[in-house]
Amino acid sequence: MTASPLAPGWLAHPEDANALAPTVWPASATRDAAGAIRVAGASLTDLAAEFGTPLYVVDEAEVRHRAVAVRDAFDRAFAAVGSSAHVYYAGKAFLCTTVARWVVEEGLRIDVASGGELAVALAAGVDASVLGFHGNNKSLAEIDRAVDLGVGAIVLDSVVEIDRVAAAAERHGRVQAVRLRINSGVHASTHEYLATAREDQKFGIPLADAPGVVAAIRTHPSLRFLGLHSHIGSQIFESAGFAEAARRLLAVHAELLAGGEVPELNLGGGFGIAYTSADVVTPIEQIAADFARVVSTECEALGIPVPVVAIEPGRVIVGPSTVTLYEVGTTKDVVVDGADVRKYVSVDGGMSDNIRPALYGADYTVRLANRTSDADPALVRIAGKHCESGDIVVHADYLPGDVTPGDLVAVPATGAYCWSLASNYNYLGRPAVVAVRDGAARVIVRRETEADLLSRDVGVTA
Repeated sequence: MTASPLAPGWLAHPEDANALAPTVWPASATRDAAGAIRVAGASLTDLAAEFGTPLYVVDEAEVRHRAVAVRDAFDRAFAAVGSSAHVYYAGKAFLCTTVARWVVEEGLRIDVASGGELAVALAAGVDASVLGFHGNNKSLAEIDRAVDLGVGAIVLDSVVEIDRVAAAAERHGRVQAVRLRINSGVHASTHEYLATAREDQKFGIPLADAPGVVAAIRTHPSLRFLGLHSHIGSQIFESAGFAEAARRLLAVHAELLAGGEVPELNLGGGFGIAYTSADVVTPIEQIAADFARVVSTECEALGIPVPVVAIEPGRVIVGPSTVTLYEVGTTKDVVVDGADVRKYVSVDGGMSDNIRPALYGADYTVRLANRTSDADPALVRIAGKHCESGDIVVHADYLPGDVTPGDLVAVPATGAYCWSLASNYNYLGRPAVVAVRDGAARVIVRRETEADLLSRDVGVTA
C-alpha cells in the first residue's frame, strides 16, 4: 500500500497502523495481549467502561517525571554558571487541585492568569508565595486579592497596572514583588496565535520603554522590582528566538542595575512537544544548557552577575502525559475529487473537548484503543459531533481500514490546552479527567452532567 494522495506531506504511510510512536505517547503506553492500549498499567477499554467517553486519561507518574526533569535540568544548568532557576508550571495548560499538588510537591512554582486559576491553586493548598500572576487585563479585584494573599510575583503587563498594584500593596501593608513584561520584538517560529512577542499584539510593553517604566515602578515604596519578563510564544522547537530575546533583555537588564537591584530575569518558555511522529523535540537538558550558556556568555560580556532565571516551560510537563479516549459513532467514506477516498470517523466528542485543531489547525495522532487489526491502513479524519464542518479532532492519520462504530480511539498529547479550553458547545458536558498510576485509576475532575448544565439557567423550574 502507498500513501494516500490526500495525506499531508509530513504524514508517512505506516508499516503498522497499530504502533504507538514513543515520542508522542506517554512512556507507559503499551498494548496488552488483547490489543488494548494500556496507560500506566490501566486498560483504556476498562476505563471507558467504568468512566465513559470522552475521557481524559492522565498518567500521574509521567507528569511528575516531567516536572522533575525540567526542574533538575535547569537547576544543574544554572548552578554550573553560578546562579539558580525557578520553574513555573503553566496553570493555563491544565489546572486542577490534584495536578497543582503534584507539581508543587515536585518542586515547581505555578503561573496563574486569572482569579479562577488563583482560586484553584489556593484550594489545592499551594502557598501563595510560589505563585506568579500573569494577565494583560487583571481586574482590580484580582490584583487586590493577589496582593492580600501574598502572591510571590505579579507580572505587570502595562503602565496602568503599576499604580493599581502599588495602591493594593499600600492598602494591605505589603511590599509586592513585581516583574515587567517586555515585548522583545522577537518573532517566534510558531502559529500566529501562539506568538506573544510580536510588535502588534496585546502583551507587554516595548523593550525601549523599559527603563522609564522601571523607574516609575521604583518610585513606589510598596513595590519591589524583581526583573524583566519575556515570553516569545508557545509550542516552539527552535532555540534561536529564546537566545535573541535573552540578549535583548540582558542589555536592558544591565542598564537597570545602575538604578537598583534586578535579582531575576524571566525568559518564559513555551517549549514544543510532539503531537505527531513528524515533530522533532529538543531534549529539555539541551534547552536548559543552551539557556544557561547564552545567559552566562552575555552577562560576562556585559560585566554583570548572572541573575536568577525564571522559566515557564509550558505544555511540556502535562501535554504528553494525557490521552483522550473516544467512542466511534459512525464512519463514512467520502470520495474527494472523484477519485480518492477519505474515511470520516465521527466520535462522541470534538471541538468542545479539543478546540486546538479548529483554532490553530493543530495536528494530532490517533490509534485504535480497544484492539489491533491487520486490515490495510486507511487515511482517516477524526470528526466531532458538533454542528461545524471545522469540528475536527485529527485532520489526518492512518487507522486500520476496518475501524467501525463501537470501536474506541485514543488521541495522545492532549494534556495541555484541551480540557482548559473545553466548552459546552451544543450543550455537551465537559469530560471527566481520570488519573492513572500503577494500574489504578481515580477521577480527579468529574464529568459534567445535564444537571450541571441546567444549574445556572435561572429559567429552569423546579
